[in-house]
Amino acid sequence: MPIAARPTVRTAAVDDEPDGEPCPSCGTNNRPGRTFCRNCAKPLKPQAQAAKLPWWRTRWPFNRRVRAGSGRLLRGSLIALVIVGLLVAGFLLIPAGRFVVEDVRDKLGGTGEVSPLHVTATASAPGHPAKAATDGVTNSYWGAPKVGDALTAKFEDPFRLVGITVHTGVSTKPEVFQKGARPTRADLTITTKDGKTHEKTMTLADKPGEQTLRTGISDVVSVRFTIREAAGEGHGHPIALGEIEYFKRT
Repeated sequence: MPIAARPTVRTAAVDDEPDGEPCPSCGTNNRPGRTFCRNCAKPLKPQAQAAKLPWWRTRWPFNRRVRAGSGRLLRGSLIALVIVGLLVAGFLLIPAGRFVVEDVRDKLGGTGEVSPLHVTATASAPGHPAKAATDGVTNSYWGAPKVGDALTAKFEDPFRLVGITVHTGVSTKPEVFQKGARPTRADLTITTKDGKTHEKTMTLADKPGEQTLRTGISDVVSVRFTIREAAGEGHGHPIALGEIEYFKRT
């Protein structure tokens, strides 16, 4: 059987329709009313691409394609609930947020020692006054006659108390340290300028050397150190607090 020849595409001459509309792709003129180019078959009037939607329009329920006005009440209700939730969360988390900020500042900032204006004690052993606990050396100490005695330090100006360092015992030498009585647990009552008090418990290791308690309390005006437990007090020795230091944020 005879085989029909394959049709060939005839490229139109450029001047066939000199007054036609030029194709935006190849520039060939086309007579008015055509939709596609007679040369390259590309659309003569390509449609403009729709603007990209914002990210929130791609999330449910904002990406629902329904008739105009449908779902408007649901979207409005969800937006209102989100706003109310953010306001409530912000109100509840403000104190915690402030605490986190202050704690970060304590860790990143420097520290400096603060000397108390007055130091008093509920009782002191002869030759071991309260001021010996804040004289800057550890070879002298405040001697508490018994468990329950307290040492109170008052400061001239309120400050941010970031930590307290304590040296217990009559000496830093281990063989001499074990011969005297020393506190092993104490309660700290920290008072701020507004009259509020903060209670801390400090457990002390029964060995010489400094021991530190981090506090992180603002506007401190006084600190009370009350001895609750002690070791080595059965021999009639006073309970020795070699040195107590207070540090502020700088």
